[in-house]
Amino acid sequence: MANYIFSLEMEVRDYECDLQGIVNNANYQHYTEHTRHEFLRAHGVSFAELHTRGIDAVVARMQLQFKTPLRSADRFVSRLALRKEGIKYVFQQDIFRLPDERPVLKSTVEAVCLVDGKLSDCEELNRLVP
Repeated sequence: MANYIFSLEMEVRDYECDLQGIVNNANYQHYTEHTRHEFLRAHGVSFAELHTRGIDAVVARMQLQFKTPLRSADRFVSRLALRKEGIKYVFQQDIFRLPDERPVLKSTVEAVCLVDGKLSDCEELNRLVP
């Protein structure tokens, strides 16, 4: 079990579902990205401000394991854990349906920072790693 350091509750919107009545797979990437951005905002880190300073955190690799589909109006929680591996920031991001906490998605997102276009460490993100 991951040591989650951030959680964000959301609800499925109708337009996120496909003809089968389940959330289209691409939307899970939106959910995980929104969670990462809200995590940063909650800790006073602005993606836009970082960019104006020449710092860009970018996804280098993403692994998704789909467990249970979400449907329109389902509520869910997106949870995030973070660790550092060398130059990479590894986000363990899992989604659970509410209220039964059934696993929906297990994902690992590896991000790196480019500072003035060069692969580098990012102090702002380093401070967030437990």
